[in-house]
Amino acid sequence: MTQQRPMIRLDQMQLDQAVRRHEMFRNARIGGARAILSFHDLSHLDLSHRDLAHADFTGAVLRGANLSGAKLDCAALFAADLRQANLEGASLIKTDLRGACLRGAVLVGANLFEADLRDGSLAEKDRDGNLRLLQIESRPSEASGADLSGANLTNARLSGAMAIHTDFTDAVMKGCKLVRATMRGANFSGSNLEGADLSGADLRGACLRGAVLTGTSMVMTDLTDADTSEALTDKPVGRVIAELGRSLEDLLHDHMAWVGSGGAQGTALDLSGFDLRHAPSLAHACLTMLRASGGTFYGLDLSGVQLQAATLDNADFRGATLAGGDLRGVNLKRAKLNNADLRNVNLRSLVFDEQRSRCADLSGARLRYADLSGACLRTANLSGADLSFATLIGCDLGKADLSGAKLFGAKVERRALLDGVNLDGVAGLKL
Repeated sequence: MTQQRPMIRLDQMQLDQAVRRHEMFRNARIGGARAILSFHDLSHLDLSHRDLAHADFTGAVLRGANLSGAKLDCAALFAADLRQANLEGASLIKTDLRGACLRGAVLVGANLFEADLRDGSLAEKDRDGNLRLLQIESRPSEASGADLSGANLTNARLSGAMAIHTDFTDAVMKGCKLVRATMRGANFSGSNLEGADLSGADLRGACLRGAVLTGTSMVMTDLTDADTSEALTDKPVGRVIAELGRSLEDLLHDHMAWVGSGGAQGTALDLSGFDLRHAPSLAHACLTMLRASGGTFYGLDLSGVQLQAATLDNADFRGATLAGGDLRGVNLKRAKLNNADLRNVNLRSLVFDEQRSRCADLSGARLRYADLSGACLRTANLSGADLSFATLIGCDLGKADLSGAKLFGAKVERRALLDGVNLDGVAGLKL
């Protein structure tokens, strides 16, 4: 037996009062009270940037509501109606979204770490103690047409969920459970599905172009008409380290001798086209003037690395850590650096003498969601680069070339763009 549960409608003033008391509760202040907003109609109301962690929205209607930047960690959104809601940049860590409807919702850059989006149905006991299902308009666990591009879905549970034509572009979905999920026509371009479980999932017509599928379980997964071109799997990309003939440590030693002697001793190292994912640690290594065009460095720890004047065009550094590295004068044209850790890297020009210098070239590079906090990009060539949703806080962009670059959703400080930066044709920049 099913029954329609009546909704309690709140206006913005009433909702603000409930949220203020909840925030007082969260800060252990006298007079605070947890927000219990189950079966409330909050359609089109504003909850942006509010602290709603642990709040109860079970069965609530939040259609078209503004929840951008809101903190909803551990909140109960069981069977909630979130159609067309704005959850851009919201934090939904360990949030209960079972049975929720996210059809057409915007979750760009949202953090859904360990969120639960499995199937779920509401029920309550009647006067005789019998369970009865509560009828809701939304379909259980539906995210069809939602925009989850760049969202963090690490270890999230979407088993049995329906996400037809959903946009997961560049989403981080490591360890995500998608068993028997219906995801026909979904866009997973550039997404990271490392260690995810897609067993029995329906991915007919889905786009997995350039996705990371290492360690991904795809038993009985229906990939009919799916596009898996350029996907990174457990299979080697190009040549493997064993083909070098000698240990990488020995070759690096020879390379350092070559660099230190100005070419008089040792041998220059060329790793172009090699898959280095299983190479020994390269953290703090001296790779000055290395050649590795088209090399695969996905997920590697390269913190503190020296890559001055290295040739790394078209290389894959997605998810790699290069924090604190010296990359002066590096060639990273058209390289993949999505979600890379580039904090405090030095990407300014490499000066040889008073007349000669070489700028860092990242033209056409993909730096979506990369963290460039505190990095030095002075005089760097970023023309045509995609820096959408990248973090550029504390970045030195003095005299950098950003002509034709994409900066949609990027976190940029206005003062960083005042010193002779070329912004011709920049797309998506808001200051």
